[in-house]
Amino acid sequence: MHPYLTQLLTHHLLRLRRAAAPRLRSGPIGDRGQATTEYALVLLAAALVGLLVVAWATAGGGAAAVGGLFDRVIDSVAGHL
Repeated sequence: MHPYLTQLLTHHLLRLRRAAAPRLRSGPIGDRGQATTEYALVLLAAALVGLLVVAWATAGGGAAAVGGLFDRVIDSVAGHL
C-alpha cells in the first residue's frame, strides 16, 4: 500500500475513534437509566410480595399459621438447650 494512503487511512481512523470515544464510554443512548429502572422494578416487586405476605398473615388463617410456626421454632430451640 502506498505510504500516503496508509497515512491518510490512519489519520481518518484516529479521527473517527476520537469522535466515537465519548459515546463508547457512556454506552448506547437507549441504555441510559436502565439500571435505575431495573432497581425501581425490583423494589416494586419486593413491596408487592411484602404486601401479599402481610395480607395473607392478617386474613384467612395466616395469623394462626405464622403463630404456629413461631411456636414450633421456639419449642425446637428450647428443646436443644
